[in-house]
Amino acid sequence: MGKKGVEILTLDVKSLIDVLNQALSEEWLAYYQYWVGARVMKGPMHDDIEKELLVHADEELDHARLLIERIIQLGGTPVLSPEEWFKLAHCKYLPPLDPNIEAVLKQNLGSERCAIQRYEDIANFTNGKDYTTFNIVTHILAEELDHEEDIESWLEDIRIFREEICKA
Repeated sequence: MGKKGVEILTLDVKSLIDVLNQALSEEWLAYYQYWVGARVMKGPMHDDIEKELLVHADEELDHARLLIERIIQLGGTPVLSPEEWFKLAHCKYLPPLDPNIEAVLKQNLGSERCAIQRYEDIANFTNGKDYTTFNIVTHILAEELDHEEDIESWLEDIRIFREEICKA
């Protein structure tokens, strides 16, 4: 980003870079949480949900790419060490210790809700002050909202499936 580009930002760029690095750390952890959870989970609708969770993982990885590019444009350095991810992330990585599909989905749902709050906060921080970052984070926010909706839908489908089996 050129000097004029940074100059027109009406916010604390260092604070923004810090927040973007926190979000970046969370995206790396979310990527792995989705990826490994999809691989180890067991239960009804496993095959279909696994495919979709791997799509979610790829989208989280793309979010990380977008954040890295923006951090660099702002003159910052993206978090360079995986050890730092755990220190910087407010949305924590939850290992899928219980491979039950509902447990994995509930973990991911909690993580998505944390991410939604993260990107809403960044959008509010940048709105009217940094249009490029605002556009990036609202794009990410829209995808996180879609992820939440997908997970809620799968959990509802599993609940209905369970009720139907119990009736039989």
